[in-house]
Order: sequence, then structure tokens, then C-alpha cells
Amino acid sequence: MTAELRALNARFIHNFITNDVPGHDAILHEGFICIDPDGRRVGREVYLSRWANQFDAERIPYYDYRDEKIDVFGDTALLRSTNKSVRVVDGQEVTRMTMYSDVYVREGGAWTCVQAQITLVAPANYPPDETIVRKYVKGKAQA
Repeated sequence: MTAELRALNARFIHNFITNDVPGHDAILHEGFICIDPDGRRVGREVYLSRWANQFDAERIPYYDYRDEKIDVFGDTALLRSTNKSVRVVDGQEVTRMTMYSDVYVREGGAWTCVQAQITLVAPANYPPDETIVRKYVKGKAQA
């Protein structure tokens, strides 16, 4: 079960890197909601419209996810991980990390994400590089 959720998390990130809206739509629950770092609640339709062009390898030359933790409680799962990104802002590289908490529910034998919440991480709380699950450089997965 944890392996299935780990694969869903990898797919979630891959969908982001490739701007794959149909692929991402397929793993979202009908009632999906996202809570942005500023506390704004974003419904499924707006969330998916943003998904179409949120990632740009020139604007985000480095991206990884790390410190993955999955807990299953019956037909509900909490999946937490942290993303590190290097973003080009006004010609300068800015490094930041965000932690996400995704809530999955299992209905009819399939897991779908019902909520994603994104939180900025203070540098003092950055998980170490040893916890990297996968990294992307210029949009390409690194072995």
C-alpha cells in the first residue's frame, strides 16, 4: 500500500514537471482542494488551470522532492514531503523549500488526492540532501 502511494507521489511530481494536466486530473478526487502557502483555498478547476504552465525549466532550473513520509489510516493516507527549488527571479537564483501535505482517500480500491496543502519551510528546518527521493535539473530527472 505504501509503495502504491509512493508511486502516486512520484507521479504527482512528474505531472508538475511535465505540466501534465490530464495525468494530474486523473489522480485528483472530485472534491479536491489546494491550500496555498498564503492560506488561500483553491478549488480543483483553478488548480488544474494553473497546473498547465506552472513549471518552466528556465524559471525553475533545479527541483527535488525529499523527506517523504507516508502514513495510512484505513482508507485515508497522509503523504508529506518537501520540495527544494532554485528559481530565477529578476535574474537572480533564489533557493527555497516548501513542505506539502497531501491527503489521499481510497474509494473503490483506488487512491485519489482530496487535499494538498503547501507550507513554506524556514532554512533552519530544511531536510538534508540525504533525504532526496528524486531531483530534476532543467526539467530532466536525474538518476
